[in-house]
Amino acid sequence: MFEKEYDVIVVGAGHAGSEAAASAANLGCSTLLITMNLQNIAQMSCNPAMGGIAKGQIVREIDALGGYSGIVSDRTAIQFKMLNKSKGPAMWSPRVQSDRMRFAEEWRLLLEQTPNLDFYQEMVSGLIVENEKIVGVKTSLGIEIKAKSVVLTNGTFLNGLIHIGEKQFGGGRAGERAATGITEELIGFGFDSGRMKTGTPPRVDGRSLDYSKMIEQPGDDSPEKFSYSDVTRPLTKQRSCHMTYTSTLVHDLLREGFDRSPMFNGRIKSIGPRYCPSIEDKINRFADKERHQLFVEPEGWNTVEVYVNGFSTSLPEDVQFKALRSVVGFENVKFFRPGYAIEYDYFPPTQLTHTLETKLISGLFFAGQINGTTGYEEAASQGLIAGINAALKVKEQDPFILKRNEAYIGVLIDDLITKGTEEPYRMFTSRAEYRTLLRQDNADFRLTPKSFEIGLASKERMDRMEEKQKKAVDFVQFFKDTSVAPEEANPVLESKNSTPVKQSGKMFKLFARPQIALEDVRKFKKVEAYIEEHNLDKEILEQTEIQVKYSGYIEKEKNNADKLNRLEDIKIPKNFDYTKLKSLSFEACEKMSKIRPATISQASRISGVSPSDISVLLVYMGR
Repeated sequence: MFEKEYDVIVVGAGHAGSEAAASAANLGCSTLLITMNLQNIAQMSCNPAMGGIAKGQIVREIDALGGYSGIVSDRTAIQFKMLNKSKGPAMWSPRVQSDRMRFAEEWRLLLEQTPNLDFYQEMVSGLIVENEKIVGVKTSLGIEIKAKSVVLTNGTFLNGLIHIGEKQFGGGRAGERAATGITEELIGFGFDSGRMKTGTPPRVDGRSLDYSKMIEQPGDDSPEKFSYSDVTRPLTKQRSCHMTYTSTLVHDLLREGFDRSPMFNGRIKSIGPRYCPSIEDKINRFADKERHQLFVEPEGWNTVEVYVNGFSTSLPEDVQFKALRSVVGFENVKFFRPGYAIEYDYFPPTQLTHTLETKLISGLFFAGQINGTTGYEEAASQGLIAGINAALKVKEQDPFILKRNEAYIGVLIDDLITKGTEEPYRMFTSRAEYRTLLRQDNADFRLTPKSFEIGLASKERMDRMEEKQKKAVDFVQFFKDTSVAPEEANPVLESKNSTPVKQSGKMFKLFARPQIALEDVRKFKKVEAYIEEHNLDKEILEQTEIQVKYSGYIEKEKNNADKLNRLEDIKIPKNFDYTKLKSLSFEACEKMSKIRPATISQASRISGVSPSDISVLLVYMGR
């Protein structure tokens, strides 16, 4: 049935698996995507949205690298918002509400149109390993399929256990069975495993809600998009979300069920996502708060199904229903299905290298929730990197690794493999020390050249990026080179309560003032003439404004990153014996022997490794 040996097999077709399969196939590798249900490719198991704080930056990075998440998000969006617009551009984060059914359909159609990609519906129950090298997978029907590399993206399916109140049953998602066999095999090969928990809210019938009692949350007036390519367009019409609140009454009704909650009676022992707590966790941890926000999110253009964001719960269904009926606007609510919690196996990611290949088995890669992360975007980015590296390994080419100063994806992977995680890891802007460099607006400048180099981004895409970059650089230079007279400058400056000038000066200096925005300098004749003559679009204008306004911060971060990269260049031999360095602290010796950092820079980020330990290493390395 499967006579041929595949270059890459991807197990699981969620967000990580879909990106992994697409990237491996697009790099020319014969790829097989195996999933338990082909109807559920790239299913949005939780909220119907992509992007958000730091996550929006990741989606733009995936797009710049040639992944599909941005394109699918644009084509299936029902609302677009740029979050944090009131803050500096390092914090701006794009987010879309998605049409859940269209999202999965679009992903499947894109994958079906991808050359070199085959599909198979079955459960993978084991791995075939010879001499510590992966050579294929076994399915539950006993079929053996050979491959040069394998990417595991099992999501919440590994020994998944669903909890609703006192009830519990095996499953990887509502209505779908759990995957068994792989965890036990991996432990047999010497891997450490753990358990994590995540949860989801009830889905309700939008026809039973009274939106007039809620606060409308419309999309942006001028919506943008995720993808840098021209295969998508910004939205011309949008659907609103709504917001309402819980109350002390709702909290009291929920507390009545705490003794029946698997979270509080000890049935769930694993750790859930700190930054996306369940409603019972919120009212327990923040007992002083009288109310919490609930976001009422439509699941698509035409469906009446609604997602109640902020009401994730594993309480008994009767308690969920009674409490939700006491929320303003939900007095007559009808349930489509109750919320639930799910426990599943994961593998601490310190067992991986920067390519997401396992240290124990050559050619075996892990991506997504199997690594202890939470979120579609985090999973998709890992899938992309694992798929790229699985393909490059087969082709015997250099690995593809992103540094912390190059991408949020680089921060995510470095955090995971260096520090590990004992709770579901979620990306935040605060995790990135170079967030002024890693903005959502410049992801294509940062990453398209890298993607083009390995053969993922097309020549056309590279040319378009270079043209855009040149136009932005030239426009910044125009401000540095062009003067403006006081009589033209001062009316604009005074209208913004900015100190007038006494003599002609360069526009760059005026534009860099905090009170002055692009719309103000466009009142200077030469500026508007330049924009028209060079046909500059919104993206280039935004890029120029950021480069002018934040030039000092950007320069400072670049210098800091250069210092870090000097340590990044000092490689540590693969099987280095730390015990022979007598001046190393015991903890540093133990941690570095376990994690095996690839560079001095990575070693410096391991918790328990002090600056003096790094000095000892540097002295040994002759630095």
